[in-house]
Amino acid sequence: MSEPWRAIAERKRAERQSRIPKAWLVPSLPSGNGNLIGKHLDILSNSELHITQDYDATDLLFALATRKFTSEAVATAFCKRAAIAQQLTNCLTEILFDDAVARGKYLDAEFARTGKPVGPLHGLPISLKDTFKIKGHDASVGVAALCFKPATTNSALVDLLLSLGAVLYCKTNIPQTMMALDSHNNVFGRVRNPANGVLTAGGSSGGEGALIAMRGSILGIGTDVGGSIRIPALCNGLYGVKPSHGRTPYAGQEGGAPEGSSKVAIEATAGPIVHSMRDCEMFLRVIGDSRPWLFDPDCVAQSWSQQNSISSPMPASAVKQKPVLRVGIARTDGHVTPLPPVQRVIDNVASALRSSSFGSATSIEVVDLDLSSLLSRCLKVSNGIFSIDGANTWFDLLESTSEPLSPWLQSRLRRRPAKSVDEIVKLQAQRIALQNEALQIWRPDSNGNEIHVLICPAAPHPIALVDRWNSVNYTSAFNLLDLPAGVLPVRSVAEEDLGVELKAGKELNGWDKTNREMWGEKERREYLGSMLSVQVVAPRLQERVLVEAMGVVDEVLRGKRSYLHS
Repeated sequence: MSEPWRAIAERKRAERQSRIPKAWLVPSLPSGNGNLIGKHLDILSNSELHITQDYDATDLLFALATRKFTSEAVATAFCKRAAIAQQLTNCLTEILFDDAVARGKYLDAEFARTGKPVGPLHGLPISLKDTFKIKGHDASVGVAALCFKPATTNSALVDLLLSLGAVLYCKTNIPQTMMALDSHNNVFGRVRNPANGVLTAGGSSGGEGALIAMRGSILGIGTDVGGSIRIPALCNGLYGVKPSHGRTPYAGQEGGAPEGSSKVAIEATAGPIVHSMRDCEMFLRVIGDSRPWLFDPDCVAQSWSQQNSISSPMPASAVKQKPVLRVGIARTDGHVTPLPPVQRVIDNVASALRSSSFGSATSIEVVDLDLSSLLSRCLKVSNGIFSIDGANTWFDLLESTSEPLSPWLQSRLRRRPAKSVDEIVKLQAQRIALQNEALQIWRPDSNGNEIHVLICPAAPHPIALVDRWNSVNYTSAFNLLDLPAGVLPVRSVAEEDLGVELKAGKELNGWDKTNREMWGEKERREYLGSMLSVQVVAPRLQERVLVEAMGVVDEVLRGKRSYLHS
């Protein structure tokens, strides 16, 4: 039987390889599963190494605006480092290096002509998940049937980024169908975790996570409908934020679904994956202040300064006080009990925040919350909405070139009848009921005190082995509820974490049983040294509150790194 997908995939990989200049090729690819971060950097000049290694996006923008570096030099440096990352981790899909260098030259010429930067993102290289459409380039999302069909229009966020002066230079790898948490597809292959090849790079924005961990990018844009920004950020020790729908432009993506179908589903959102918390704030502030509602009709017409803040102004007659950040700690979703390192890092963070209440610029109050009843009921509704089309569009695309499902999906995804209108209405009614119930989290208590943010796990286990990610409910619940959420790194898994045994008791369900099996003597040794992160969640459309709170938490944790291992 003919399998056209194989020839298409071979041509597509050859096209990708041809777009890496010969002078940028790595002389010999490493074998084994060791740490690849910082390898083969001799391809870079000293200046290029400095540009890609020593700046976050915020600092680099300042250097560009003050003409310390030209846009051409910065674009070239990141193209070269992205080429290295691609050869070592297989993180890229579309390579736009020639376009990026030409764009850098144009921005330099405009700066010289006008005497000012083109926009607030002038010259900043930004990487994009493959789902974003860039005119003249494929958005194949790793499916053979969509290869060699270049986009004729840009996604909304692409148009906005270009208007702000950004340089777009590559798109990044994803899992087939984007329904997996490990980024593998038949066209481009699997993304490797740069720090440890035994562990997953995450998904579905796994290529972004790997590229940024390798510093082939310092600001990448992923998308998230169930955890696809937060999980790759977690897997690569990075910061990532999933906004509520309507905060950043999302229109015009390739998602393997009919146009308009998202309106009866869970809306995906676009957000940053970065190396610093302030870069999350910078990106969301710049987008919010650039009238995104003129690029995507779903965007809320509200600037950054108009959003709520954790430091509300005090009345003139009031005694000046430090802003108070009230944090709710939710330790479990009630569906899968977190493994010992995850429980311990949540305890570490809660203790660090409590002990910092009088030592930081913000007073912090910590409250324990039990959200297990609410969150455990989210999973069934999420799964029901995710499957409304029965995966028929994906199967139609795959079958048109005789392409098989990737191995992980073969036992998990099959064609089903699309849900009826009545079934969809029922699911959406259940979702609305859960969203209304979730409002109770944020309502003032009897003393008038409100919770600003939640802190909870982003997964019930540490960074999983390849193709072993378990429950996604710790992230997908907040997509269902449409709450903005982000992850930030805390500390590495330590020897003392590995010595903690599971508590005796009956498994909650099959997912919980599988999770417990991930704490076997052999498995747990693989987690040693990998990063543990926490998730922070805010009320709907309160991204400014979210990143301000994440910034406070990150500042506290960075000052208490040794304490966190106790």
